[in-house]
Amino acid sequence: MNIEIKGLSKIYSNGHAAIRDINLEIGSGMFGLLGPNGAGKSSLMRILVTLQKATTGTVVMDGLDIDQNRKKIRPWIGYLPQDFTFFSKLKTWEFLDYSAKLATSFKKKQRIIEVDKMLDQVGLLDVRDRLANKLSGGMKRRLGIAQALIGDPRILVIDEPTTGLDPEERIRFRNILSDLSQKDVTIVLSTHIVGDISSTCHNMAMLHQGEVAYSGAPEGMIDEVREHVWQVTVSNEEFNVLKTKYPVISTIPTLGEWETQLIATEKPHPLAQNISPNLEHAYVYFMENKLGISLV
Repeated sequence: MNIEIKGLSKIYSNGHAAIRDINLEIGSGMFGLLGPNGAGKSSLMRILVTLQKATTGTVVMDGLDIDQNRKKIRPWIGYLPQDFTFFSKLKTWEFLDYSAKLATSFKKKQRIIEVDKMLDQVGLLDVRDRLANKLSGGMKRRLGIAQALIGDPRILVIDEPTTGLDPEERIRFRNILSDLSQKDVTIVLSTHIVGDISSTCHNMAMLHQGEVAYSGAPEGMIDEVREHVWQVTVSNEEFNVLKTKYPVISTIPTLGEWETQLIATEKPHPLAQNISPNLEHAYVYFMENKLGISLV
């Protein structure tokens, strides 16, 4: 599956331009869409899943324009929105069975088989009879993935999947997505959490104020910040000075001092040493030095 996005813009009736002249090519596997809240990610997601139309530009999926072939393309798509809700009186399996009715042509006996298979895949088979709205936050997100997958989609669009999840559930969710990406499925993962991209995606785009600020492999973005990530252990007084001048990534208190990682284009302290960057470092560097957004 290949998705080509050309010149895509969305301007709402109040004049707000949510996205402007987006050009992206998305192939099979996991594609990350990174950016702060308000960057335009959700508007782009809603266009991709045919919930709204773009103002200008085109989206072509497997050679078909989505505006001209909406009925044909919709069954290809599984969607997990950020605000995913349930029918309060349905059990977990009943909700997924209802989703299967909408997404497939399976008869009841086959649906039950597929529902239990999917619940097992996302680790919810043992709570199949629990009311869906009584599940934990992590379980609800897993059920959301299950409803998006039940129709065996060719394209999976997931909006802010790990917001509010504890670290264990976040890792579990990422592992589910990584397993799915090994199949011939295109997964578009939209998030403002850098770790969701760095641990799962081979290609990505970063949005800022509705425009593409970076597009390519995460490693390419990381390469731009090499030699600009520093680590130094300083006194409390020195730390207070550094944090007013440079974006601080992390701090660890050690015996009255601070082990500090920060971004700087030149050596910020006589004892500072360069360290290998990761995507979080690169994201902060882009925000500060490429986009002019001060994080100090």
